[in-house]
Amino acid sequence: MSIRTKERIRVRYGETDQMGHAYYGNYLLWFEQARGAWCRDRGFTYKSLEELGYKLPVVEVWSKYRGEVKYDDLIEVEIWAEEIRRAAIQFRYEITNLTTGQKTTEGYTWHVLIGSESKALSIPPEVREWMDRNPDEFETLR
Repeated sequence: MSIRTKERIRVRYGETDQMGHAYYGNYLLWFEQARGAWCRDRGFTYKSLEELGYKLPVVEVWSKYRGEVKYDDLIEVEIWAEEIRRAAIQFRYEITNLTTGQKTTEGYTWHVLIGSESKALSIPPEVREWMDRNPDEFETLR
């Protein structure tokens, strides 16, 4: 399991439903924001992958909601690479509501590395090295 990245997010009013709770679809956006932070912690971005001709689309997603998140709550999305295969990577997520101290959500996403022809590719050594980096050992992109 890789080193975890933590991304703090303040829940905006527009991210809530009529009941004042965070709308469930926004959790996927928060997962995405955390993935961007995970990459930057390792010195690369999704944009740098795309400049090399690669993309990492989500091919599977799962989440379980265990508690409330409301407007103006401060949440922390913890992310790590649970598994890296030949052409795929699984990210795991845990969301903690820092306002209440409650762990509210867990989830995962599977991604497949594809090239310009939208076919799965083996993760090249250079990209695998980026994914395996320890954020504490070099300058991150924050």
